[in-house]
Amino acid sequence: MKRTLPRSMWTLLEPIHAVVYFAPEVADALRDLGLKGWWMGYFAGRGAPLGPVSSKVVTATFYNFEPAMVERAVPDAWKYATPGAVLDARLGAMDEALTRLLGNKLIDSEELALAADLAKLAIDGCDVAGRALFAAHMQLPWPEQPHLALWHAATLLREHRGDGHVAALVTAGLDGCEALITMTTTGAVPRALLQPARGWTDDDWTAATGRLRDKGWLDADADLTEDGVAGREEIEHLTDALAAGPWRSLGNEGCSQLAALVQPLTERILDAGGVPIPNPIGVGRP
Repeated sequence: MKRTLPRSMWTLLEPIHAVVYFAPEVADALRDLGLKGWWMGYFAGRGAPLGPVSSKVVTATFYNFEPAMVERAVPDAWKYATPGAVLDARLGAMDEALTRLLGNKLIDSEELALAADLAKLAIDGCDVAGRALFAAHMQLPWPEQPHLALWHAATLLREHRGDGHVAALVTAGLDGCEALITMTTTGAVPRALLQPARGWTDDDWTAATGRLRDKGWLDADADLTEDGVAGREEIEHLTDALAAGPWRSLGNEGCSQLAALVQPLTERILDAGGVPIPNPIGVGRP
């Protein structure tokens, strides 16, 4: 897959956002609120900007999770903690996690503050139309501390891209499990890592594989056919095209400056194990 500007910027910024899924500080903070188990914390934390929504809303917007997996966490999560309490706990825990991973010198640096300002400027190019998760996160107040503002911007940019990716998958006619299977066939994420992380059983996976064969996307060995390769490339192309707005808004010079400022932060996070590689997100080193 050609490394386009939107894809390159995602690769740089996604690990900054993704710390929230792997940091023990976040898991502990949500557990201290009374949320039961890591996955309840995940669905509540990422879904909290939407309000105390049902499992169907979370399943629809997150897209590739097995519905029963979501139902085990939402809406029960809202019995233990309000969305506001979840968001406050998550932000406080991210303050601790980023400080641990980056260190006080980087946290207080002019370079990080400038990166946060540039990332915030990029958000001006994001359209909310058709992007429910992005719009919900966009309603949240901007954190005052630069490292949290940068994390919030990275979160907004990834949810903006993610909403566009869902639109591309819907356009291609793939359901959540089918989308994951096509992703594993590209080698981006191993099935053994991705399937359990999204809650699909072996029977679900087998049935979805059969549907993809019927669509002409997979051959008898469950490898992508020519149509499957073309279809997957079109999904990625459309995802990048739909994610281009913030980077057009920031401009080439701004993007280059932001990339140069973010690269050492991302590398520091990855070197410190803040985001493991491989991971179910499919993001690697920039």
